Amino acid sequence: MSHPSPLARPSKPCNPRAFFDVDIGGERVGRIVFELFADVVPKTAENFRALCTGEKGTGPTTGKPLHYKGCPFHRIIKQFMVQGGDFSNQNGTGGESIYGEKFEDENFHYKHDKPGLLSMANAGPGTNGSQFFITTVPTSHLDGKHVVFGQVIKGMGVVKILENVEVKGENPAKLCVIAECGELKEGDDWGIIPQDGSGDAHPDFPEDSDIDLKDVDKIVVIAEDIKNIGNTFFKSQNWAVAAKKYSKSLRYVEASEAVAEEADKPKLKTVALTCVLNIGACKLKLSDWQGAIESCSEALKIDPANTKALYRRAQGWQGIKDLDQALADLKKAHEIAPEDKAIQTETLKIKQKIKAQKEKEKAAYAKMFA
Repeated sequence: MSHPSPLARPSKPCNPRAFFDVDIGGERVGRIVFELFADVVPKTAENFRALCTGEKGTGPTTGKPLHYKGCPFHRIIKQFMVQGGDFSNQNGTGGESIYGEKFEDENFHYKHDKPGLLSMANAGPGTNGSQFFITTVPTSHLDGKHVVFGQVIKGMGVVKILENVEVKGENPAKLCVIAECGELKEGDDWGIIPQDGSGDAHPDFPEDSDIDLKDVDKIVVIAEDIKNIGNTFFKSQNWAVAAKKYSKSLRYVEASEAVAEEADKPKLKTVALTCVLNIGACKLKLSDWQGAIESCSEALKIDPANTKALYRRAQGWQGIKDLDQALADLKKAHEIAPEDKAIQTETLKIKQKIKAQKEKEKAAYAKMFA
């Protein structure tokens, strides 16, 4: 009979801890820390722990190191799970356990009753190897078929980012990799606080913080602090890191907004608007035109009359050569702020571009029918 999964994270202080540092598209996203249920499924937990450390050497079946380092998440299904652990073929057809190619189902003690559970992938009864999955929702249809052997105790935000990457079928469009992995011993730093020398002392994901998300005033202080660190990177022209900090600040705001009282939400919206606008500015600097358009559109959902958002989105439209959309945004901005010189100058510039484009097309047609 299966039991509900533990409510506490961790459930037992004596259970081992393991970690993954996850990269997506070559960029570090963050760390996931697991508790392994060695008290209930010791053999399965030990398999995962040893594959995290790489201490068992080379696998006799695959001829590859028995190690998750460099291994991709090869299968992602939104509102279900993220799957990895095929260190040999890297596509879901390979891998092996530390006990040989396969080992038996140890037991089905815990149910798949919440997000963040670590469970063995298999091809039927008694076919456990090295492949695993992390649930992103309750998946009761897997109870009695897959062995739950651990849970995420920090880094569920990283799992959510993995869950939401663009996929082709069930395969991520960008490479999602376990860049580093290992075991965390008692007294070890869990690596949740960034070590980037910026003075940022806050976990990358609000769910990993001990802060009460309903305490809006505290959240605003934290979000402003992270945003100001982003401003420092922006001033030093490190646009990519600045955008990451603004996105992080926004995560805290959005997490608080989900649980805050209605009366407190305007305080959060002010910070959110600034962060989204700043992300848009970073995207423009990085020539990520589509990203800039999306960020500015988000800002306009918060404040439909925001001229900065309209102006920056117009620059994004120019980047993808959609001059008509750019002109439409600048027209709206001009209606809101008719005295703004920057809007006037940009409008004139785009009108000249449209005129030149039409003259070029006219000349091309004339040549065609000459």
